[in-house]
Amino acid sequence: MPSQTLKYAYFPGCVAQGACRELYQSTEILTRTLGIELVELKKASCCGSGTFKEDSQLLEDTVNARNIALAEELQLPLLTHCSTCQGVIGRVDERLKESQTADPAYLEQVNQLLQQESCTPYKGATEVKHLLWALVADYGLEEIQRRVTRKLSGLKCAAFYGCYLLRAQTQLAYDDPYQPESMENLFRAVGATPIYYRGRTQCCGWPISSYATTESFKLAGTHIQEAIAAGADCMVTPCPLCHLNLDSRQPEVEKVIGRSLGLPVLHLPQLVALALGVDPKALGLDNHIVSTHPVLEKL
Repeated sequence: MPSQTLKYAYFPGCVAQGACRELYQSTEILTRTLGIELVELKKASCCGSGTFKEDSQLLEDTVNARNIALAEELQLPLLTHCSTCQGVIGRVDERLKESQTADPAYLEQVNQLLQQESCTPYKGATEVKHLLWALVADYGLEEIQRRVTRKLSGLKCAAFYGCYLLRAQTQLAYDDPYQPESMENLFRAVGATPIYYRGRTQCCGWPISSYATTESFKLAGTHIQEAIAAGADCMVTPCPLCHLNLDSRQPEVEKVIGRSLGLPVLHLPQLVALALGVDPKALGLDNHIVSTHPVLEKL
């Protein structure tokens, strides 16, 4: 175990509590199994997934300054399991920390708006951290490897990082934004074989799905086909929005590209928890649109 209990202010986001409930389930089970303590931010609000700033940057910054301030009240890092939430909240945190010296008047404007709603002001005193970074950097790959009871030998996993996790922030402390290895290293730690393919760090297509659906599905289809061609048994993503476009909409993607795919797409905590011996049903692996049975048969 790490030298001290890891504890985070947990920001589950919207999608994991609705369309991807299995992500919420598997995160809770994984962290409990590893002895990581989560204090859920019940009063937190949606990060906006990048849409708030289309109307107002101040709106996005104020809403998420409030989310960060809730974690600051607990004197804990804010933990998210959604790449989009990480990208949005992490970038707001970065921007407001820069404002402390570069534009203190702007930060004061944000805090005045929070004060009007009787909210705690933003201080810039904590960190926004995705579950992936918490596992790799805080818990440690060696310790995760030591906890493995069901080695995922023979399972070929294609990471799908997407774009928000890697490039929404100007500084990325834990990986290379263009040639990342965190997920692949995690796959190796649990005994799986990482698969590399061109689209692993590109957009899944979700952000344009509401107004350019065909193009969105073609983009998702390209990534899935590349992963299959590279020999993947499954995709693994750290983002529920990516999961929606790659798994939930895969049947629609197949119609657009005119080809059968059938590639299972796992949430990151599902994969790690499987290696720790957790029952697949408890992880919600039967809730996916594309059957995960081929993955379980491999194990």
